[in-house]
Amino acid sequence: MKISVVIPTLNEEKGIKKTLNKLKPIKKEYDAEFLVIDGGSSDRTREIAREKGAKVIVEERKGYGRAYKTGFSKSKGDIIVTMDGDDSYPAENTLDLIEYFQENGIDFLTTNRFGEIKEGAMTPKHKLGNAILTKVMKLLFNINIKDSQSGMWIFKKSLLKELDLKSNGMPFSEEIKIEAFNNTEIKSIEKPIRYREREGQAKINSWKDGLENLIYLFKKRFT
Repeated sequence: MKISVVIPTLNEEKGIKKTLNKLKPIKKEYDAEFLVIDGGSSDRTREIAREKGAKVIVEERKGYGRAYKTGFSKSKGDIIVTMDGDDSYPAENTLDLIEYFQENGIDFLTTNRFGEIKEGAMTPKHKLGNAILTKVMKLLFNINIKDSQSGMWIFKKSLLKELDLKSNGMPFSEEIKIEAFNNTEIKSIEKPIRYREREGQAKINSWKDGLENLIYLFKKRFT
């Protein structure tokens, strides 16, 4: 069993070291690789990632979804794990999540950041936006999850051929959940995690990205 951890980055020198350090226990239990898909960082993100044993792939084409598609295509694992490189997700709990994933015969696992969210980890504006997007997803696709925008997933790589993933941008996060949860042949669940304040400066453009995600939900549903 090989595990691939795919991490998209852009100027995450403050968080990538912590993230990769917390992932080390996986290598004691599995044949694991860490892939950092970098969108053109101007800081030491790539250098630090390589020092910590990660394979760095530079993706010059812009987009959150594009970074993941590139990472998935380069990954060699039977199971793929994703997360951001800013230390906001509990990388230290990844091994436990993988074991839970396997023991329960799960195909796709997404996480709920509101299970235990630290103060300051998410602004009120982001919480409201996420709530709206999650509610709209439920209404349009009948998917009952609590966090439509979480970026930490665990899934079998073999599922990718079953998922119709078109977005190259931020909507990729909601799209992969829609595709997985709406496929009756895929056992999908959501599991709560601890979520904390990121290291470094946030890259998300709240209004622009939120509106893009909202429009994409309707576009996917009706076209």
